Amino acid sequence: MLYKFKSKAAGDVIMLEPHGDQLLRLLGRAPAPQGIFEVEAMPALMATLQSAIEADDAARDEPAETDAAAASPEATTAQARGDGVSLRRRAWPLLEMLRRSHAAREAIVWGT
Repeated sequence: MLYKFKSKAAGDVIMLEPHGDQLLRLLGRAPAPQGIFEVEAMPALMATLQSAIEADDAARDEPAETDAAAASPEATTAQARGDGVSLRRRAWPLLEMLRRSHAAREAIVWGT
C-alpha cells in the first residue's frame, strides 16, 4: 500500500505504507487509509515532527553499544547495515508540505 498526501499548496508526497504509518503515529494519528490534517492543527504537527526528528538525530549521534557487537557478529552487521535513511530525510517532504500548506491555509488529505 502507498500513502499519497495531497495539498493545493504543494506537490504530492508519496510514501510506502511502513514509512507513512511511522509518520502518522509520530503525529499522534492512527494509520488509516484516508485522513486529513486541518490547517489549525498544523503548527502542533510541525512542532511534534521536528521534535521527533531532533530526537532521532540525537539517537543516531550516540556511539553504538559495544556489548552487542562483542556478543554476536550478526548483531554487528545488522546494526551497521540499518536502513540507512534517517527520520530527518524520510520526514522532510511531509514537514515541508505542512509548512507550505499552513502558509497557504490549505488542508492536507491522504489516501491510499
